[in-house]
Amino acid sequence: MAPAPAPGLDLADLSEVELVEVLRAAEEEKCRLEALQVELTARLDEVVRRRHAAAGVRAEKQGAGVASQVALARRESPNRGARHLGLAKILVTELPHTLAAMRAGWCTEWRATLVARETACLSLEDRRRIDAELMADPATTEGWGDRRLVAAARARAYELDPHAALKRSRKAEGERHVSLRPAPDTMTWLTALLPVAQGVSVYAALTRTADQARAAGDERSRGQVMADALVTSLTTPTSSESAEPAPVSGPVPVAVNLTVSDATLLDGGHAPGWIAGYGPVPAGVARDLVATALAEAHATLRRLYTTSTGALVAMDARSRTFPASLGLFIDLRDQSCRTPWCDAPIRHRDHVVPDHAGGPTSGGNGQGLCEACNQAKEALGFTATAHDGVVTTTTPTGHQVRSRAPALPPGDPPAEQRPPGPRPGVRIYRPHLQVVLAGDYRAA
Repeated sequence: MAPAPAPGLDLADLSEVELVEVLRAAEEEKCRLEALQVELTARLDEVVRRRHAAAGVRAEKQGAGVASQVALARRESPNRGARHLGLAKILVTELPHTLAAMRAGWCTEWRATLVARETACLSLEDRRRIDAELMADPATTEGWGDRRLVAAARARAYELDPHAALKRSRKAEGERHVSLRPAPDTMTWLTALLPVAQGVSVYAALTRTADQARAAGDERSRGQVMADALVTSLTTPTSSESAEPAPVSGPVPVAVNLTVSDATLLDGGHAPGWIAGYGPVPAGVARDLVATALAEAHATLRRLYTTSTGALVAMDARSRTFPASLGLFIDLRDQSCRTPWCDAPIRHRDHVVPDHAGGPTSGGNGQGLCEACNQAKEALGFTATAHDGVVTTTTPTGHQVRSRAPALPPGDPPAEQRPPGPRPGVRIYRPHLQVVLAGDYRAA
């Protein structure tokens, strides 16, 4: 077997056979490095817990912030850092054969995660039994795909402790939720995690609606009908007396925050807009959204940026908590959690320098964070400072990471780049500002 590729290795000199062998060697070396990361992570947790215990930190708070340190070191989100930490502790203490398989180079971190996940509901004795049965000998799972490995571990777990599997299933029902992720071409993935009976029922109802529509001659595809039926069922207003739709036309208005530059909105610019909770949208789509909202009298214009200095428009507050308008400003400015490599939605707005330490309640001293990151930065040894819009976070080991809010929208495009045709106009009607789009800008 050829060695793993080293710096300076000339791949042009390798034959086809050697290239394949180097690929396999590189994969095995990657598994070994992942095993090293596992052991380093588990060791870091031990060291931090000892330091916290020596400092008199309460037992339930010991180890706080370790997941964030792991995430920053691996350049990943705190959510993944917590997963890496949890997996490391399980592999080191409960799944020795799986960890040994990683060290030997034939088990990846992901497959180790699958084994840990499917045996999580078992006792330590049963978990180690499955670990030995599946991972002690590489020949046992040689050639297995991830799905087969999951099925084997799950089936064996059911055999060893059926009651634990039932308890796990009931607990999982409490984790039901709905999430939203951006998809290409200004689309979204709306995902619901539901108990199996509810999920199958919802899908069956949408399928039945699509079949009926198609049988009646609807030209939309089955998928389109199902998607439209889902949206209609959730956004059509209902009367208080009956579950039947009320005689009101149109969907229920839902607040959508669109951040867009004046050049894009009013001067035919091409810089994309940004929808809170989704991400960037093309300039033409942003203008369409504004035009539609204006036509239905559902638009409100709010200035976030100055035009002279380029500084963000913010305000200070005397209260220790962020008022609604300042909180909205922070959400629109930061767009997602300010922690590096964390793309989680903003759930908390917090002071960079704590208010009890003299930090003002202001846009410059505020940042949007997810719940996990906000809790992590309260751990012993974490500090943060803000200067010129940059938040510098220092971990207990002295390592520093910096984050800056997304840049301001670009200014007006050069005259030669502006699209021809009529220019949009702005008319002010007190007590609100109305934006009137002149001409068709859909193709911008």
